Order: sequence, then structure tokens, then C-alpha cells
Amino acid sequence: MSYELANRLVIGIASSALFDLAEADAVFREQGEESYRSYQEEHLDETLGRGVAFPFIRRLLSLNDLSSPDDPLVEVIVLSRNDPDSGLRVMRSIQSHGLPISRAIFMQGRSPYHFMPALNMSLFLSANETDVREAVALGLPAGRVLGAATADETDDQDLRIAFDFDGVLADDASEQVYQADGIEVFRSHETTNAATPHDPGPLRDFLASLNRLQQREEVERAEDSDYKIRVHVSLVTARNAPAHERAVRSLKGWGVTVNDAFFLGGIDKSTIMNVLKPHIFFDDQVGHLAGTSLNTPSVHVPFGKMNEPGREVPTAARG
Repeated sequence: MSYELANRLVIGIASSALFDLAEADAVFREQGEESYRSYQEEHLDETLGRGVAFPFIRRLLSLNDLSSPDDPLVEVIVLSRNDPDSGLRVMRSIQSHGLPISRAIFMQGRSPYHFMPALNMSLFLSANETDVREAVALGLPAGRVLGAATADETDDQDLRIAFDFDGVLADDASEQVYQADGIEVFRSHETTNAATPHDPGPLRDFLASLNRLQQREEVERAEDSDYKIRVHVSLVTARNAPAHERAVRSLKGWGVTVNDAFFLGGIDKSTIMNVLKPHIFFDDQVGHLAGTSLNTPSVHVPFGKMNEPGREVPTAARG
């Protein structure tokens, strides 16, 4: 009997996002591929440490307790540039950490993101900038993890996810207005078009998939009054009034929702992240993520004109 992915939330994860591969990567860069393979084989039984996306992935997979074991809500599949032999350490580490991940694609030195549509993936996370940029250029939902791994508090069962708006959930058309003509023209443009939803950005469909998980949680709570909602989604954007209205209306027009919204008007996002403590935060501008990635698992989504090669990304953008 075939295993269908159509009705599941499917995430692709590179080993570089799931685990800390700094030591092995140093061997690859300094000594080459053959030495890297030998290193991985020699350390086969040494469990890899947790990487930037580990807390997010662990919590996401924990939601499968809302479904039967043979019909999980969430499927995570490894997409790796490792060859199958080197990938053995990755799979053993997954087992050692108790993660219910059994499916993987290993492609020796080649980019695996091309298989995302075939696997119905809503998101691909990797530390490889080239892979992520190429995937996003093809219209695929991908992000590059930044910073070091943070503590994964096992007594905290919540899954907190935060999104920037422009260039992440929405396209970057309004951001281009801001960059070309300034803040006042941007505000006027957004006020005039407040009732017109933005075109969706690269992670709108991922948010829709998260909303379906939240709806499943609401069903569980209706059946069990003791059930505690775990998934919480926040919008954290540099927009403020009056430009906030179009963002809210766009979400409603797309049929998606967030639990909380922070309209910061240029306030440093890292100050909010230090209190909100999301397990993952998506933004399209590296300038915003320079601060958040120090303490928050952060993901750069290199979408839109501001992320074209050679462009400087201003930190005061409207995302």
C-alpha cells in the first residue's frame, strides 16, 4: 500500500539545519570530500549535537500524537547533499535523539531541493545558502538557518512560530515601493490599497498548513477540556499604522490566521523575540536577523528584489 503525502504537513530538512555539523564541515572545507567521508565513518557512533532547527522539528513532530501512528499529521524528510554512507551518521543521530524521522534523500554533492514538489513539501530548511537561494528562485518555500543552536527546553511543550510579513508571507511589492519612494509614499500606497490583499509570498502556504494543525488542536480541545493548545503563530513586522491594516486584511483574504501580531514600526525585532521566545522566526532581511539569531532560531528567506545578488539589505525595511 502506497504512503500518500497529499494531506500531511511535509517538511524537508537538511542535516545542516537539524544538527550541529561545524566540526565535520571544517574537515570538508580544509581536507576535502574523501577526508570528510572518512571522518563521518570514524565517528559513526557519535551522536551529532542539536542544530538550529532541532527544537522546531522536535515540537512539530510531537503533534503526531493527535493522529494515529500509521497516519501522521506531520512528516519530516531529510534532504541531504551527503552520500548514503556519510548519511548513516545523520540517520543514527536522528534515532539517538528519538526523532520519528524515517525517510531521507541523500544526493552526493548535489542539491536535493528539486524533489520538494514531488514530496508535497511546504518548507525546506538548510544552512546551505546556495541551495536555499536556488530553491526560492524556482518559487519553492525555503529558508537558510542562521546562528547557533539554542537550548531546547524539554519541559516546554509549546511550538511558537513567528513570521515577518513582506517578503515572507506576502510578496515584496510594497517593500519595493518603500525602497524606491520612501516611507510616506509607502504609507499612502498601503492606505489606498488597504482592501486589496497582497499577492502571497513564499511561506503563505506553510502558514495555511500550520492553521490546519491548529484546527486539529481545536477539535482535540473540544473533545478533551484538559487539552492545552500547543501551536502559537505570531506576526512580527516592521509595519505600523496605517500600513498594518493591509497586512491584517491580506491574511483574512487568504483565509489564514495568526494568534498574535506585533506592528513594530522599526523597533528592533530582537527585543520582542527575547520575550516571545519563538522556536523559529522567518524574515526576508538579514539585517533584521543579525540581532534575532543571537538568541532565537532564525531563518533567512531570500525572496524578492531586496535579496537579489549584489543588493544591500537595509535594516529599516518595512518587513
